[in-house]
Amino acid sequence: MAHTAHYTAPTAFGLLNLLAKPFTALGRGLVAMAENDTRYKTLTKLMAMSDEELAKRGLKRDRLAHHVFSDSYYL
Repeated sequence: MAHTAHYTAPTAFGLLNLLAKPFTALGRGLVAMAENDTRYKTLTKLMAMSDEELAKRGLKRDRLAHHVFSDSYYL
């Protein structure tokens, strides 16, 4: 017979937690902005393709970031 235990760590409601909340919110906001970028969405779609599909488009998997971001970043 197997036994399992579920433990949840108590959350801290102290001063440090209160001071960290704005930085946590800022970090989540920056991640949300990055994930909603059209270039990021394009890169995600290309990464989901097979190597054969990429070859038909004349792309290689290791050059996808360069292909997507080349007009805005020096890669």
